Amino acid sequence: MVPFKEMPCLRPSWPWWRCVLTGLSSLGLALSVYLSWHYLIGGSVIGCGGNGPCEQVLTSHWSAIAGVLPVSGLAAGTYLAMLVASLFIGPATSAPDRRLAWGAMLVLAGAAAGSAAWFVVLQKWVIGAFCPYCMAAHITGLLLAALVMWRAFMEFDAPNSSTDAVIVTHRRVIVLLPATGLALAGVLAASQIAWTPPPVYRAGESQSNRPAFDPHAVPLLGSPDAPYVVTLLFDYRCPHCQELHSMLDEAIRRYDGKLAFALCSAPLNNDCNPYISREVEQFKDSCEEAKISLAVWLANRLAFAAFDQWMFSPDPGQSWHARSLDAARAKAVELVGHAKFDAARSDPWIDPFMHASIQIFGDTINPDQSGSAVPKLVFGSRWVTPQPHDANDLVLILHDSLGVPLP
Repeated sequence: MVPFKEMPCLRPSWPWWRCVLTGLSSLGLALSVYLSWHYLIGGSVIGCGGNGPCEQVLTSHWSAIAGVLPVSGLAAGTYLAMLVASLFIGPATSAPDRRLAWGAMLVLAGAAAGSAAWFVVLQKWVIGAFCPYCMAAHITGLLLAALVMWRAFMEFDAPNSSTDAVIVTHRRVIVLLPATGLALAGVLAASQIAWTPPPVYRAGESQSNRPAFDPHAVPLLGSPDAPYVVTLLFDYRCPHCQELHSMLDEAIRRYDGKLAFALCSAPLNNDCNPYISREVEQFKDSCEEAKISLAVWLANRLAFAAFDQWMFSPDPGQSWHARSLDAARAKAVELVGHAKFDAARSDPWIDPFMHASIQIFGDTINPDQSGSAVPKLVFGSRWVTPQPHDANDLVLILHDSLGVPLP
């Protein structure tokens, strides 16, 4: 056991700022390695799941470059390099090696700060959700950048260490090196924008081949006589479901009547879905909204299409946001009338149908918890959780992952 007085952070060569720098680098490395591990093996990270904000970020195509290299892997390399460099900035290291270590840290600090800013912007204005693990890593990167910049100025402006001209040169270098790192972060952002990742990120095969629903007796997009009826598991409060929903009509059109989607609600709320392990605030009204939609279908099948489209449509001039429970109920009453809605809402058919839909959701979850999200497409025993960019991607997913013949 190391004596208290001999602990590294109590030695003159390890002042408090160096201990903090090393600690932040280690924290950033640990977070990035964990997120990279999650990306490679799939499943849910601790405290996340059920298509909550965390999973929305980690399963978005922004979590990787070209759908291949996880950005958390790049972050892990950055933090590891900073951790190693922090071991060579003490007085025991020769001056040339110390300058090299500081130079490397300044470039890496700029890259970490620029990347952190980029991914915060993505989460706020593009994805519309925040991942706590990612935000912890970004804050760590910003703190590291500030600390490295501050100490670099302090180190190279030390009294009697250099002439005024040399100090000015050092200050310019201290500004230029982080700018180089910012440029590298810009290259990362540009590569993510330019390279389109593969459209499918999770697929599998169910252990049981459940019989398909009777297409004449369930909510459906497309013809009930279509030879290919794909079950779509979804939640009205799920952004990925909204994106996929906007492509369904075009996919049906391309199949010229041979494709239909059975719309089966699988709410990501453990009040009605036992396969969801924890409550997520975003989905607290999912169960009731699913029942409202089924009541609309029972009351007036023609009105259901309008309700379903309205639930997934943004208001004019705005980005899409999940409808509130009160708004959904009011829209349902507007479409079918108060009396018909109340009668349909109490129909005993609703609960068994939802239970059957949720059971399909449960049958398509692998032991590692992959497949515990929506939207999910199921055809026979095969399932896929897609992330298509357009109808072309969706058609390819239906063929490659589910075995649906091409149109």
